[in-house]
Amino acid sequence: MKTQTIVITGSGSGLGKMAAIALAKRGHLVYATTHYIEEANELNNYAAEYSLPMKAFKLDILLEKDRNKLKDMEFDILINNAAIGDSGSVSEINVDRFKNVFETNVFSNIKITQIAIQNFVKQKHGRIIFLSSLAGRITIPFLSPYTASKFAIEAFSISLRKELKKLDGINIQVCIIEPGAYATGFNKENNDKKYSWMKQHSYFKYKLEELHIQEEKKWNFIESKNFNSIVKKYIKAVEVKKVKKRYSAPFIQSFLIQLGRILGM
Repeated sequence: MKTQTIVITGSGSGLGKMAAIALAKRGHLVYATTHYIEEANELNNYAAEYSLPMKAFKLDILLEKDRNKLKDMEFDILINNAAIGDSGSVSEINVDRFKNVFETNVFSNIKITQIAIQNFVKQKHGRIIFLSSLAGRITIPFLSPYTASKFAIEAFSISLRKELKKLDGINIQVCIIEPGAYATGFNKENNDKKYSWMKQHSYFKYKLEELHIQEEKKWNFIESKNFNSIVKKYIKAVEVKKVKKRYSAPFIQSFLIQLGRILGM
């Protein structure tokens, strides 16, 4: 196995943190970027304790000066893992909440990808991995700010994949990882954001208690507490010689989502 130099964003917590550590344990040099300096310090301490080839530093993908840190770095793979979420009814949500999610999940990911591509074109090779979601393949009521951003990632990443194949003498591969529902706390946190304003004024105000109970039951039922299946997809997307278009996990959730799309859900 050829070891790679990897930049992964949003690795201060959740799946990104797990993936960064797993990849470093396999011998890859991992630049694990985080939103907060405290998260970077924690990862660096962990890397020192276990002698891992991992270097963590703060990189807020919303900030141009932070994104520009990649211009002077040499690396083989960019994993666009950083993301935020939000929730609420489309019929009344403040559009600024959509803008906030899209600024992080879509526009900033495009901007940092363009910097990476400049590096990859010079070195004539590279790989870009986008973290989408199974929620970018099928809609979820009241979660549209997040799911819409993931639908957008699906669209522009596949376009980018097709475009870069047209470059002669340059091998820049693009793929998507689509995690399903994992018990990292991310899904429940996003779902609960809507209650901060929908309790004050909403067409659904008098259904919120019922809705909250239903959501708690749903997430408790479907969320996987075993993260091995998705971490393996990060590793596969990094180490395989030629990437597929998409890598999804857990299998049963991926299967049901694809079935739902076929049935027009």
